[in-house]
Amino acid sequence: MRFSDPRQAAGHSRERQEAYAAKWAAEHGLQLDDKLTMLDEGLSAYHQRHVKTGALGAFLAGVEAGRIAAGSVLVVEGLDRLSRAEPIQAQAQLAQIVNAGITVVTASDGKAYSRERLKDNPMDLVYSLLVMIRAHEESDTKSKRVKASIRRLCEGWRSGTYRGRVRQGHDPDWLHESPGGPNGGWEFVPERVAAVRRAIALYVEGKGGKRIVEILDAEGLQLYGTSDANHSPQIYRLIKLPQLVGNKPVSVDGEQFVLEGYYPAILSQAEYDELQRVAAQSGRRRVKGELPHVITGLGITVCGYCGRPMAGQNLATKPRLPDGRIRDGYRRLLCASNAAYGGGCAVQASTSVAPIERAIMAYCSDIVNLQGLFGADRTEAPRAHVAKARTRVHEIEAQLEKITDAMLASTAEGTPMVFARRARQLENELQDAHKALQDAEHELASVARKDTTGADEAWRALAAGVEAQDVDARLRARQLVADTFERIVVYARGMRPDPEAGERNYQIDLVLVGRGGISRALRLDREGNLVSGFDAPHGLANAQTQEFAT
Repeated sequence: MRFSDPRQAAGHSRERQEAYAAKWAAEHGLQLDDKLTMLDEGLSAYHQRHVKTGALGAFLAGVEAGRIAAGSVLVVEGLDRLSRAEPIQAQAQLAQIVNAGITVVTASDGKAYSRERLKDNPMDLVYSLLVMIRAHEESDTKSKRVKASIRRLCEGWRSGTYRGRVRQGHDPDWLHESPGGPNGGWEFVPERVAAVRRAIALYVEGKGGKRIVEILDAEGLQLYGTSDANHSPQIYRLIKLPQLVGNKPVSVDGEQFVLEGYYPAILSQAEYDELQRVAAQSGRRRVKGELPHVITGLGITVCGYCGRPMAGQNLATKPRLPDGRIRDGYRRLLCASNAAYGGGCAVQASTSVAPIERAIMAYCSDIVNLQGLFGADRTEAPRAHVAKARTRVHEIEAQLEKITDAMLASTAEGTPMVFARRARQLENELQDAHKALQDAEHELASVARKDTTGADEAWRALAAGVEAQDVDARLRARQLVADTFERIVVYARGMRPDPEAGERNYQIDLVLVGRGGISRALRLDREGNLVSGFDAPHGLANAQTQEFAT
């Protein structure tokens, strides 16, 4: 049994189809197998969803595996219930069933299709094909009309001439339709809204999908109305939804519409932009082991000697402090060159990460330092990133246009494969460039709205927890590091390391590059105390890298 619109469940479609099967079984002395009654409720036979995700797909798999015994009878109301796909595809599905020794009965017209019957009456095969052609054409015509109607409604919404419903896709689970009610005819579902807001807050704090699901379950919160509503992948889908800010996305034959203000929003535009900015920095959630790293795994901490990423390592199996903390010496910061790139770093040195964490937490606890890192114009660096990303998009679009023109000019002799490959490559690059531009714009919007007032208090509030190796405090500090710094350059033995200096005599040099574009150089002792500091030019890290490389 199948019907394509879930609203048909309220009518008599299911009862009618059940009656057909019962009547056929009674008239032919057959037993009706209730255990193999299969229902595809609200699944389209035109789009083949009943095959891809529904009961018919499971039935066909059972036929192929031999689990449906030869001699069985499959009763359908009509061939259009079996398929409304392109006729050649629909007939192949019918042939698959019939060739397995199963008879297909269309109860509405009393016809039966089996290998024996089709062999004796080959015109029945032609008849079945004509029925399938008609069913496909009906659905195709209906699909085109529906798409044209949805496109008109979307265009009307965008122009402001239409404010009714656009029935495509699913509405958010945190809303119920309430015709004539407030919020544009929508009503919030308080428990769902609470779950969504809690999940987003945990995500912004730096927690990963699995941990968020655990917390939601412990607090009795469900994102959706089903018993198994909370799953990690759903968290990552949720944070991308434009419905959070009240917009409904609609796709019509590849054309994308965004209906702004269709739903009541549960996030402001500023909150949504901030969420997208955080989501673009996927490294925030790459936390391994029991103790989160604060400055590594974010893609911003690099070795000053070779410019390659630095990695954090916790030797958790080593003897610990009496309070259970990992000792400073067993929390290491190492250049990844030797481990991942087969060597190549001029100064093969590692250091404890503890003094660096202490220094950064202390430095950022001073509002003067934070304001200095961001500069007078906090938006200067983000605006430069947006301009660079936009230039890259224009460059790729120009290259793609040239390739397209060359392909069109060569149609008489056929398009060279090298042109086609290059066009596909450019299309992928353009997609990535648009994503980079979108991320840069979110970054600019977030920075433009943010004020550093109170930021020092956030750092001070976390400093003790970071030192105490509190997981939640370290996760929050990790977010602050990602929000504050564009780059952290570490010279584990100082900018000019002394080969004669003993293990206990070296100093650590840092170059902190703020998201405002300002660089600050710090010299630390082995405990993380500030020895000296000065404003650093932008090119300092590169200059030192070249010096040590030679």
